[in-house]
Amino acid sequence: MNFHTRKWVKPEDLNPNGTLFGGSLLKWIDEEAAIYAIIQLDTPRCVTKYMSEINFVSSARQGDIIELGMVATNFGRTSLTLRCEVRNKLTRKTILAVDKIVFVSLDEDGQPMAHGKKEISYVKDRFDS
Repeated sequence: MNFHTRKWVKPEDLNPNGTLFGGSLLKWIDEEAAIYAIIQLDTPRCVTKYMSEINFVSSARQGDIIELGMVATNFGRTSLTLRCEVRNKLTRKTILAVDKIVFVSLDEDGQPMAHGKKEISYVKDRFDS
């Protein structure tokens, strides 16, 4: 799993308990997952179709640095399934895990479109050296 995105937990990200608000974290996850799907499927028209059970394992507090990890686990005809883990950057303690986030590739009319991808690709491998 690749951990590319880091977030600094600031006062505006907290709930009344003084810990990271789950809604803020879910927004960050959905955005990071969308970016990952757009890059993997090589199209800007992808939408979140499904997110499985969300398991909050621990919390984060103001000043913590968290990192979001994503990995593609399945390529369907029109879809891409991802797995996500969020952890504390310094302690490596898991904060949250999502087993399935499914994105669907869309055509110009907003209908599911076959994307033709079958495996994870990296931007560096898409260009000739």
